[in-house]
Amino acid sequence: MKLFSIVFFFLFQIVVFGQDLPILTPNLGYLVNKSPEGEKKFHEDMLKCPDLWEKVDGGEMDTSKLNADERIVFRNICMEETEDYWEILGGGCSWYCGGGLDSTFASSELVGGKYSANNIHDLNYKTAWVEGVAGQGIGEKITYDFPPENPRITKIIIVNGYVKSPKAWTENSRVKKLKMYVNGKPFALLELANSKQEQSFSFTPLGVADRKDYDKLRILPRWTITFEIMEVYPGSKYEDTAITEIYFDGIDVH
Repeated sequence: MKLFSIVFFFLFQIVVFGQDLPILTPNLGYLVNKSPEGEKKFHEDMLKCPDLWEKVDGGEMDTSKLNADERIVFRNICMEETEDYWEILGGGCSWYCGGGLDSTFASSELVGGKYSANNIHDLNYKTAWVEGVAGQGIGEKITYDFPPENPRITKIIIVNGYVKSPKAWTENSRVKKLKMYVNGKPFALLELANSKQEQSFSFTPLGVADRKDYDKLRILPRWTITFEIMEVYPGSKYEDTAITEIYFDGIDVH
């Protein structure tokens, strides 16, 4: 009986903690170095753009007429298509031009109305989903629901923790391991860095592959991706675990 209990315990550990799943590590990308002070400066610089465009004679783009500081503002602010300091994708077309998810659902949300599941996919660095149970949120889940005609996903990008300020990122817990499910079935274990850099994971395409007949495609069953918090990096002040963003890239856009 004792041997059976030991075997059962280890089998339980494998099923629950995903040790039999592929363990994936991220590619680290853009460092999200945002702050309220940075937002204020961004808007101050935006106000300079009309004068800077006039200095470079519009279409002539003669930046030799600008001093060093003005050239930095012109290149990094005025020439960019985004007008929102916190916006993730900026201007231009992306995978989202071809569609996107329909909705998100969380197993819990921190009370107060500022930390809902919608925040994790609003393409904005200023907001975050924060789980709402006692402790560090182990076992809490966020689910993405997709229509069948949604473009297939080949990359998942995660912005770990609460990156709206250095203080918020340090004080709140961040995710160390996420268990990923596709249509409710365990798919992979994602190991996240304790970093404010964007963390990307690449896959063979997820979604509906047969896309030749749109009328048949759009009446197929919907599908889901779920992420479960398995382990965290503790915050210096709060146990609450935050994820700023989980968003996607893929194919079937053009």
